[in-house]
Amino acid sequence: MFPKVLSLLGLGFCLGQKIGTHAGGHDKPSLSAWPSPVVPLRGNVTLRCHSFSPFTSFKLTKRNGTPIPELQTRNIKSVTLSPVTRAHAGSYSCSKDHRNTLGWSAPSDALDIIVTGVFRKPSLSAQPGSLVHMGQAVTLCCHSELTFDKFILHREGDAWLPQQLVEKLHDRTRQAHFSVGPMTSSRAGAYRCYGSFGHFPYEWSAPSDPLKVVIIGIQKKPSLSAQPGPTVTSGHNVTLSCHSDSRSDLYHLCRAHEAHGCWPAGGQSHHGLFQADFPLGPATSAHGGTYRCYSSFGHSPYAWSDPSDPLHLVVTESSTSAFLSAREPSTTKEAHLPQENSSKLYTLIGFSTAFLSIAVFLAALVCYWCSIKNRAAFREPEPKKGQTMNGEDPAAEDTHNVIYALLTPQQRGFTPSSRSPKNVSTEPSIYMELKVNQAHAEAEPGPGL
Repeated sequence: MFPKVLSLLGLGFCLGQKIGTHAGGHDKPSLSAWPSPVVPLRGNVTLRCHSFSPFTSFKLTKRNGTPIPELQTRNIKSVTLSPVTRAHAGSYSCSKDHRNTLGWSAPSDALDIIVTGVFRKPSLSAQPGSLVHMGQAVTLCCHSELTFDKFILHREGDAWLPQQLVEKLHDRTRQAHFSVGPMTSSRAGAYRCYGSFGHFPYEWSAPSDPLKVVIIGIQKKPSLSAQPGPTVTSGHNVTLSCHSDSRSDLYHLCRAHEAHGCWPAGGQSHHGLFQADFPLGPATSAHGGTYRCYSSFGHSPYAWSDPSDPLHLVVTESSTSAFLSAREPSTTKEAHLPQENSSKLYTLIGFSTAFLSIAVFLAALVCYWCSIKNRAAFREPEPKKGQTMNGEDPAAEDTHNVIYALLTPQQRGFTPSSRSPKNVSTEPSIYMELKVNQAHAEAEPGPGL
């Protein structure tokens, strides 16, 4: 009797567990997003409901944010959201439906669908630098022009369990500091950061540009050399070679204070050494600086060797360039003037040219006026007392200009007379022409001498 009672009690407990499970007990599904729950604006994402037990369909429900009615009523196994808009941002869950059951299962855990690209992207930097020795720490600074309430730091390839930090520093700028360390190979990688507002928790900014955090010191340092040498004339080709004793798949050439990072190149074997060449082409002053190189393996792109010894590349000017710079110092100087100073210089030159042109024109005009005045004074002398000048009387004008004196052999002096004497003598006569416009009249022999 007692064993039968125990069997009935066990059967009842199992039936209760089964009924409770189908009624929404512990047999709840899970919800996933492919390729990622963080979706760029106008991208696409597929939501799928999973369960260990078979089911015919599932119901997708949006818990937060803007409701989407069609997702709440459709009995399907998966749904693709495309193109993703701000209305799709929110928290989702799914419930499954079995055949011949009492109803829907319990809802799955919530899955947050984040839409990025809603706001302008922040920027990410590393202090003291993105090349970190093993065991040291690095601080990643995410800063933005917008007044974000929250910043999110994420490493590419990690599951979306990002580190979050809310920090308010200034009225118009926001920035967050993330400490990463001590540095290991598992912490190295490409990082991005996002910004978000408290009242839009599922809408993030566009991601920052990736920042590669590299752990160095995994291998011993390589060597760096320059061909034809560390001092090269401008315009000549120069090549930097990074080589090591141990095999390496990849080499990286870095220049000090270079904002664009390092340049990679594949390694090759030469006479037992492994090296990579970095041709810089015709050298210019921009190629000068301090260089280092690193080696790494292809399967560990963020784990590098120790840096090589620094190589100082010096680019000198050719003799032709030096001669031209000596001949035309002003041209060389003007080539390096800022655009703003050049415009001011051109304006000043324009005003000076205009002022000089006006001055030359006025001087020429004054000289011309003075020459006309002097010419008029020379051609029209002042008349003597008792003489009349009349431009309409040619005889009077001639009498003013020239006076003839009649001289006879008996006369020792001379008597002025008119140009046409009325009494003509039979004796030989001598005429003297007098120019009255001179201070001392010059005597010239007249006709008939």
